[in-house]
Amino acid sequence: MRLTLAPLTNFDVGALAASVVAFIAFRANALDGGGALAAFAVGTATFGSLGFRGAALLLAFFVSSVFLSRVGAERKRALDAGGKSGARDAGQVLANGGVAALCALLALTVDGRYAAGFAGALAAATADTWGTEIGALAAGRPRSIVTFRPVAAGLSGGVTFAGTLAELGGALAIAGIAYALDLSAFATVLAAGFAGALVDSILGGTVQALRFCPQCRRACESDPHACGANARLVRGVGWVGNDAVNFACSLTGAVLAFALAR
Repeated sequence: MRLTLAPLTNFDVGALAASVVAFIAFRANALDGGGALAAFAVGTATFGSLGFRGAALLLAFFVSSVFLSRVGAERKRALDAGGKSGARDAGQVLANGGVAALCALLALTVDGRYAAGFAGALAAATADTWGTEIGALAAGRPRSIVTFRPVAAGLSGGVTFAGTLAELGGALAIAGIAYALDLSAFATVLAAGFAGALVDSILGGTVQALRFCPQCRRACESDPHACGANARLVRGVGWVGNDAVNFACSLTGAVLAFALAR
């Protein structure tokens, strides 16, 4: 009996490529163990459904996000809002890429127009990430998108001029790549990406949990705070954290892009 290799499917190639990328990201401390597994699942679903086009757009989001997170890392750590930092975990990966992966699968099995939703979800995640990473380095003090009052740097819901321009830049970048790859119309992805980032900021300044650390005497977003002290809830819903808001951001981008594509 002779052994033969059947032709590989896109999902086979996607699983192989995703495992390599996830392993490299894990070794580079960009992802923790759970984050690497989640990235493997997202990457496999994306490549399996949309091939190299989907993988290219996903990599554009991931590589740019990792790069920007390491720019001015010392300053960002000094902000110490008590949120997640360092290697991304499974919750962060799925919050930013889970909706896009689902849209990719739906584009393959249900309706090809979900490819626009895929691009819109990644445009929103990219816009939000670029705005957060670049906005944290802005010289001016952020202001609440809800009240326009000054807020501490690093807290959700705070916006800066530089951060807003970065959001627009992130949405523009993904929209341009998606258009070049024939995944969706440029204006559709641009609008969806910027709208998703806007929703993220509004939710971050309203329903996302904001706490106060009595030991450090500062606002934060985690309980316990990084110092170990229990933090008191002062605004928002206790179980709504940054991952939930990021999920809403990417979902907004996907829904709007799909609606415009129809």
